[in-house]
Amino acid sequence: MTQEEKTMIEERIVDVLKTVYDPEIPVNIYDLGMIYKIDVQDNDSEPFVELDMTFTAPNCPAADFILEDVRTKVESVEGVKGCNVNLVFEPAWDQSMMSEEARVELGFD
Repeated sequence: MTQEEKTMIEERIVDVLKTVYDPEIPVNIYDLGMIYKIDVQDNDSEPFVELDMTFTAPNCPAADFILEDVRTKVESVEGVKGCNVNLVFEPAWDQSMMSEEARVELGFD
């Protein structure tokens, strides 16, 4: 896989991650800064994705739903063979991780 192909897959992954929402927050998880790492690995003929993400709070009641939504949507990206979603809590999420759009949407700016 070329670097250009890898970049295109990463862009498509970001696009689908922007369709995943925490039911309690009207901003997608990508713009909230909950995605820490997207690693497209060239395994055999189809890429496998390792993704690190967190939650705004460790006891998120929608955690299982959100994790499954992320995995399902990333695996739906053309050319992706599979996805492993790693839930991490370091560094701890804080409001500074949000995109400018998320900050405006939530009234922080």
